[in-house]
Amino acid sequence: MATGSPALDRIVERLGSTSDPRRRYEYVLWLAKKLEPFPDDLRQDAFKVKGCVSQVYVVGSLQEGRLHWRGDSDAQITKGLLALLIEGLEGLTPAEATALDPAFIAATGLQASLTPSRANGFLNILRTMQGQASQLAAAP
Repeated sequence: MATGSPALDRIVERLGSTSDPRRRYEYVLWLAKKLEPFPDDLRQDAFKVKGCVSQVYVVGSLQEGRLHWRGDSDAQITKGLLALLIEGLEGLTPAEATALDPAFIAATGLQASLTPSRANGFLNILRTMQGQASQLAAAP
């Protein structure tokens, strides 16, 4: 399943190719460890993901027409899901990011091992990022 993001396609393929939920979790936790430290001054309500049980922050910026992301969460699995989306949406144009179909989430196989609230949070993070991409594209 092609998402329109080569990085996201690689992640989806990697997660979807294993049937072992533990290996998927290990990969998600590994992604969490790769996230850059998140500055405290960005921990504001404006960047907080709504509808997540854990504290999740994500900030998009636009440089030369391409999106760049930073984020953090106080829960490791959620931080890994955030990292997965940051890596997958990094460098896309706002139009590419907003056009992403959330159906790729099912292709990762993660839903089988995520609690319903975490799966919903994953979608909320994606929607928040897509919303920011739209706002960045519309900004003068």
